[in-house]
Amino acid sequence: MKADLVISNIGQLVTCASGNKPKRGAAMHDVGLTANAGVAVIEGKVAAIATSHEITNNFTADAVIDAEGKVVCPGFVDPHTHIVWAGDRLDEFELKIKGADYLEILAAGGGILSTVSSTRAASMEELVESGMKRLDKMLACGTTTVEIKTGYGLDTDTELKMLRVIEELDKAHPIDIVPTFLAAHAVPREFKNNADGYVSLVCDEMLPRAWNWYESSHFFNKVPFFVDVFCERNAFDVAQTKRVFQTAKEMGFQIKAHVDEFSNLGGSRAGIASGAVSIDHLDAISDDEINLLAASDTIGVITPTVNFNLGSAHYADARKMIDAGCAVALSTDFNPGSAPCPSQSMTMAISCRYQKLLPAEALNAATINAAFAIGLGDRVGSIEVGKSADLVLFDTNDYRQLVYEFGGSLVSAVYKRGEFQRLARV
Repeated sequence: MKADLVISNIGQLVTCASGNKPKRGAAMHDVGLTANAGVAVIEGKVAAIATSHEITNNFTADAVIDAEGKVVCPGFVDPHTHIVWAGDRLDEFELKIKGADYLEILAAGGGILSTVSSTRAASMEELVESGMKRLDKMLACGTTTVEIKTGYGLDTDTELKMLRVIEELDKAHPIDIVPTFLAAHAVPREFKNNADGYVSLVCDEMLPRAWNWYESSHFFNKVPFFVDVFCERNAFDVAQTKRVFQTAKEMGFQIKAHVDEFSNLGGSRAGIASGAVSIDHLDAISDDEINLLAASDTIGVITPTVNFNLGSAHYADARKMIDAGCAVALSTDFNPGSAPCPSQSMTMAISCRYQKLLPAEALNAATINAAFAIGLGDRVGSIEVGKSADLVLFDTNDYRQLVYEFGGSLVSAVYKRGEFQRLARV
C-alpha cells in the first residue's frame, strides 16, 4: 500500500494511547511502549502502527525515514499559554529576585498590567511577528498543538485584536492553536476600584463580541472556544468568576479556570461545578476539591514552571492528585512574567523532581491528558490510527531521557500531520 510517510526502525515507539479518554491512576504509568516499531502516515493521519518489518513490508512511500533506533513520541500538547504579548518584564524579574511578591507587584500596577500597557500599544503585525517567534521555539521543543489565551488587553478593542492575532498565527504556523478568551485576567487600571463594573463590561460587551468573532473566524466548528477567569486575590472573586462562567456558557463558550494559584478562594469547586474542561495551577487546592476533581470529567492542569520561575518551594501536589484518581495535565504556562518557558520537556523535568511524577506520568500529562484539557483528545496527543500524525523523533533510545536530561533539547525531527518541519534553533 502507498503511504505518504513511513518511519521505520523506531527503537521505542511511545504512543500514549488511551482508548479515547484521559489517563488516570495506574494508566498514567503506561505510555504504550512498543520496541522496534514502524508507523505509516496517509493524508496527515496515522494509517498503521506495527513492527518495523511489517510496516516496511506492507507500505511504500516517497518519504521513508529510518529512525535509527531513536524514540518517537506524540507531539507535545501545551494546554495553557499566554504567548501573545508585547514588551518584557525584565525589571520585574530582578524585583522578584530581590524578594518582591507576585501579588504585591500586581497590586502596585506591575505584572500583568505592565504587559497590558505594551500590548495595547502594539500593532497586530508586531504581535503576530513576536508570536511566530515564540511558536517557532515551541515547535523546536516538540510542541505541535497549543492553547493561546488573550488577557493582556483588558479592553474590548485590544482583547479582540489579540483574538485576531491568534487566528493569524494559526493560519501561518504549523502548530495547531486553540483560542481562549481571558478578558477576566486582571482588573485594569481604569476600573481599579470597580471590579464589578469591569465584570459587567466583560459579560455585557466583550463576551458577545468575542463570540461573534469566533463565529466568523476559521476556528468556528473546528476547535472549541474557551472562556477563562483568574480567580485569585487582587483579581476576581468566586461570585465574579461564576458570573462570567454563566454568561459565557449561555453563549456557547467552553470553560477553563485559573484557580488556587496563590490562595484558595473556592475557585476549583466553582470551576468543577460549572463543568470546566480544565482547572489550572492548583497550588492551593484543598483535599476535598481534589476528591471533587477526581470524581469529575475536568482535567487538572499543573504549571510547575511558574513555581520554578518564582523560586518557590511550594508546588501543586500533583502526586496526591494522581494517586486520588485525578486526570492531570502539564503545561509550560508560557508567558512574559511568571513562566518564560517554551519547553514541555523542561516542564516535565521540573514535575518529576519537585512533584514526584514518574517519567511516564509526566509524558502522558504533556500529551494525551493535555489534549483532553483543550477538548482535542480525540484528534491529537497520542499516536493512534486515525489521529493526526504529529510525531517527534528524539535523539535517545530511552524515552525517560526526555525528563532525565534538562537544559537542552533532544528533539531530532518534528512531523506535523505527517509533514516534516524545519526547526528554529533554541
